[in-house]
Amino acid sequence: MSTVLHIKNMVCPRCIKMVRYVLEHEGQEVQDVTLGKAVLDTNPDAEATQRIAKALEEEGFVLLDDRKTQIVEAIKNFVVETVHYGELDEMNENFSTLLSQKLQKDYHMLSKLFSETENTTIEQFIIQQKIERVKELLVYGELTLSEIAYKLGYSSVAHLSGQFKKVTGLTPSHFKQLKEEKRRPLDNI
Repeated sequence: MSTVLHIKNMVCPRCIKMVRYVLEHEGQEVQDVTLGKAVLDTNPDAEATQRIAKALEEEGFVLLDDRKTQIVEAIKNFVVETVHYGELDEMNENFSTLLSQKLQKDYHMLSKLFSETENTTIEQFIIQQKIERVKELLVYGELTLSEIAYKLGYSSVAHLSGQFKKVTGLTPSHFKQLKEEKRRPLDNI
């Protein structure tokens, strides 16, 4: 009998490795770990679950047991995974449709729950994630602004630039000229 643990603050492949390490260190047999979720071979008892929760918290993660919180984390994980590790230029459908399909829930319900819990909309969260990805790509300097706009699914460079300036107060070119890095870790967004 397998058990699914929902875990908050997982935002990158290193988080997945750390969660797997913590669970295995706590004596759990791990089937799979993905952003926001770990599948164990067995069902840990209450004492083991408390140890797991404490060990995860020491590494900056939170074991979730509330269904609404799990849904909000699933939304965040989907957005982070899609924006930072997916191919937005190849998306044939919008985020709302993909999110509804992924979570098998009505988008209006997901949007309402997210807004109530996070005090921001899913759309604003997506924009924040995209802007952080733009910052990352600008700092690397490997792509032109036009290539970045295409890669992240913007309709034009002007749209990307306008959104970037609205969020950061800087134009992408001014941001690129700054020597100090203005990026934020994904788990602080």
